[in-house]
Amino acid sequence: RSKGGIDMVLKDYEINSSTFAVIPVKKGHCQIIDQDGSRLIKKDAFSIIKNACNYFGNTFESRHAMTKRLININYKSPIVIEESRSIIFFPTSSPREDECIWLSLNAIKRYLKKEDKTRIIFRDDTYIEIPVSYNIIDNQMARSIILEKELNKRKKCF
Repeated sequence: RSKGGIDMVLKDYEINSSTFAVIPVKKGHCQIIDQDGSRLIKKDAFSIIKNACNYFGNTFESRHAMTKRLININYKSPIVIEESRSIIFFPTSSPREDECIWLSLNAIKRYLKKEDKTRIIFRDDTYIEIPVSYNIIDNQMARSIILEKELNKRKKCF
């Protein structure tokens, strides 16, 4: 079953471990997909990501710097939103681009090539199709998994 129908419009949303995706839909609005369904938010996707970093006690810039320090990636960097629960999101393009979609690493069960799109299948077996190439998703998944591995290594040191 596909996720895509929008249930409600909200002014704000806090990313959490049940958030699957943050998808821009029009200027100043994004669609949030989580285990409870889908909703329209009156904020752009990048603001939702930046606010989530702030909510969990960091700036987006400090989280970006952490990714660079841990895995030496500076462009289209996966971001650790919250460390203890390994909430990691990755962008499908430059975060500053209006069409950048943010996907949760741990919400993705698998992904499939569908012509020039990619079908993202979430852990609850719902899915979305996004206008992003399979290779981009594959690369971003790999980077995110490496980041998660480095994060877990750090956790074991304490």
